[in-house]
Amino acid sequence: MRVEEAKYSILEIANWLRTRELTVNTEYQRAGGLWPRTAKSYFIDTILKSFPFPKIYFHEKIDKEQKKPRREIVDGQQRVGTIVEFFENKFALSGTSVEFAGMTFDDLTEERKEAFYSYPVSVDVIRNAERSEILEMFRRMNAYTLPLNEAEKRNSDFFGEFKSWVNNVLDEFGGLLVDWQVLSSRQMLRLLDTEFIADLALAVKNGIISTSPTLLKGIYKEYDKAFPDREVFTDRIGGTLSFIRAEMPFVARTHLTKAHVFFSLVCALIHNRWGLPGVQELTGLQPIGAFWTVRDEAETGLRVLAAAHEEKDLTRFEEYVKAASEGGNRANQRAVRLTWLCRALRGELN
Repeated sequence: MRVEEAKYSILEIANWLRTRELTVNTEYQRAGGLWPRTAKSYFIDTILKSFPFPKIYFHEKIDKEQKKPRREIVDGQQRVGTIVEFFENKFALSGTSVEFAGMTFDDLTEERKEAFYSYPVSVDVIRNAERSEILEMFRRMNAYTLPLNEAEKRNSDFFGEFKSWVNNVLDEFGGLLVDWQVLSSRQMLRLLDTEFIADLALAVKNGIISTSPTLLKGIYKEYDKAFPDREVFTDRIGGTLSFIRAEMPFVARTHLTKAHVFFSLVCALIHNRWGLPGVQELTGLQPIGAFWTVRDEAETGLRVLAAAHEEKDLTRFEEYVKAASEGGNRANQRAVRLTWLCRALRGELN
């Protein structure tokens, strides 16, 4: 068996499929058509924006009668099928592709079309191999992968509206989470950024609760086929993250951007402006219709809480410092952190 790296343009692959020089081997692949339009649209958007996607695998054999190679797809059917469907104008892109929403291939500019069909697809070509060798190759490859965490499982289980919304939020604000050290690059690669955004969505929907894999999976499932609250979630979570990025650079890389504290800070800002379900009853703090009262007072208060957390100062803010130092996603810890952060934003620490 020999495996060689290659790059083929989308136009080449589409032509091979049309002439049957490339086929799908159903012994290796699941049935086609599993991806909904949202997933297909996000994938095509990836190509249109010239981002790479994981390589696909061909098994190449020589047709001795025709004296030319025959290729079969052994991994990558959904991706190749989606590419060809879009190339043949079989679907228009959904809102998952913000820039190209509603467009088919024919609606693209000539420049975009050329870039699309000349896009280089990374392929590993397997030659001189028996079926048993190919199966062993994939078994060996999978033997060295890490077990999926809960976020990765959700990412592989769902392809619908909520997942596409989470991806859109991270397209805009993922850099903030890394640059401000809310999450590490490794955590982002293990999709803990998707968990962070989904957790915020749970807070907007249900208030301050303890998070669990079951609840996170539940919101993906509830909004998988339809997401009627999409605009509300976008306004509150996207609007708050946009405000933080523009108006709160003093927060970056402080103890306020430890993931559990930053989560509570985002929730505090959302509650101050719009309110979170049940939080007024829980904390006695009603929404004020704004992220903060006076900017300078809010900055001073937040800096004071960050310093107390960093120095483990229990003299004035023992309750906050303990809840911030313990970390965790339990409702009682989150309620304490949110209460103090709301007060700081309102200039009410004293």
